[in-house]
Amino acid sequence: MLYAVAAWTVAPGFYDGFGPPQAYNFTCPPPQAGANNKPTSGHLDIKVIGGVSDANSAFTEDGQLVIGFLPGAFVVDGKTTIAVDITPLETCPQPSGIRFVTNIYQVTASAPLNPDKPANLVLRYSNLEPDPSKVYQASDPNGAWAPLTSQPGQPYTIETRTTTFGYFGAGYPSSSPPTGSIQVGGGQILPIVVAALIVVVVLAGLPLAVMRRRR
Repeated sequence: MLYAVAAWTVAPGFYDGFGPPQAYNFTCPPPQAGANNKPTSGHLDIKVIGGVSDANSAFTEDGQLVIGFLPGAFVVDGKTTIAVDITPLETCPQPSGIRFVTNIYQVTASAPLNPDKPANLVLRYSNLEPDPSKVYQASDPNGAWAPLTSQPGQPYTIETRTTTFGYFGAGYPSSSPPTGSIQVGGGQILPIVVAALIVVVVLAGLPLAVMRRRR
């Protein structure tokens, strides 16, 4: 229960129910994104009470990354507060074999995580890109990226757990785009299907219109 409270204490508007997805703030927006706002950072000071860090969640101001912590998630070593910072990377690395569909974020803290109490990390992604299959982590954005055990969360989110900080981004192996994706070339296929159905309906009605004119 405490874990759920920590993981779901997020910025208003992070989960928008069944309404249209919130516009994604890209570091490097795709052409179809149109107007774009830059992604934001986040900061949190976690209290240490009786030698145990409090349960809490850090998130970016735009809600595109949320990381939740259990009570005692940090190795405090006498600290009275733990500072957590989330910073979007200003570049968009595309390492070999990986296609990132989210921004890359650096998550740092003034104390290491307790390996027995991993943090829950949630990344939001755009409906303009294919769904990611994995969250990836690296200690250096230009180095090796490791896939983390990941699962879909609320609509347009993917989540994972981590026992270390570093750089995080969501994507999929570039050699095999996600199966069941509703995207075509970075855009959505749904508008194409709707347009095709409209054309079919119009064509089907043409003979009837011609007959009425003849009468």
